[in-house]
Amino acid sequence: MQELIVEKALNNNVIIATHPLYKEVVLIGKGLGFNKQKGDKVPFDQADKTFLLKDEQEKEQYMHLLRHVDKDIFSFMNDVMFYIEERMGRSLNEHIHVALTDHLAFAINRVHKKIPFNNPFLLEIESLYPKEFQVASEVVQKVKNELNIQFPEGEIGFVALHIHSAVTDKSLRDLNKHHKLITRMVKVIEENLDIRLSKGDINYNRLIQHLHRAIERVYQGEQLGEQKTLAEMLKMTYPLCYNLAWKLIKVMQKQLNRPVDETEVLYLTIHLQRLTNKI
Repeated sequence: MQELIVEKALNNNVIIATHPLYKEVVLIGKGLGFNKQKGDKVPFDQADKTFLLKDEQEKEQYMHLLRHVDKDIFSFMNDVMFYIEERMGRSLNEHIHVALTDHLAFAINRVHKKIPFNNPFLLEIESLYPKEFQVASEVVQKVKNELNIQFPEGEIGFVALHIHSAVTDKSLRDLNKHHKLITRMVKVIEENLDIRLSKGDINYNRLIQHLHRAIERVYQGEQLGEQKTLAEMLKMTYPLCYNLAWKLIKVMQKQLNRPVDETEVLYLTIHLQRLTNKI
């Protein structure tokens, strides 16, 4: 049975230990840290969960969090990680331990200082990631129940993004970039069609989901197949929406710095025409 050397017991349930191969690891388990001192040995298989501090930047950030985040919050966050994994039914990328703990610690500080805050992507996030959004709502409720801290509704969206990032192994930076791109494309659509899309409306949700899937297809290099006859028909029948679709494709290409399958224009044209209630 492999034994690790305790570096630091954070609380009764969390230990930082030295691993012969992976160097520093974080061990989480009920009562694992009780009465443990630096230099004590702990069996590796006693931990319910283990995560590595492989990335130097994340390791440095985690150690910074240890020094500046209340131990009760740390303990609470470990319970939250277990809860998220259980509710999502999937293991999480280990970066969430640092990223979400850091985010919530900052959010708690913002509440204490009464700093105003809003999330412009809240409805888009709810539309795109309903499961993550639901679990994030439950996490925010847990924060209220156990830490007596009332987060603004916008925090649900950011927690949902962290959960989605950990489940899909996508960076939060890329997710934010995609939401900004979608917001920009929505603005282009509103300006060119002279319409105002209502957030939460079914047509708005369909549009957001379509644009998101189009971005996903770009990253996956998915080919939709040639549709020459359909292209000619749409170009002649709906020239305004057809030209707008090309404009949107060019925005995507520029922002993502990747080629976009030209057939996306056809699906976008049909979708845009639906927004005008003429199809």
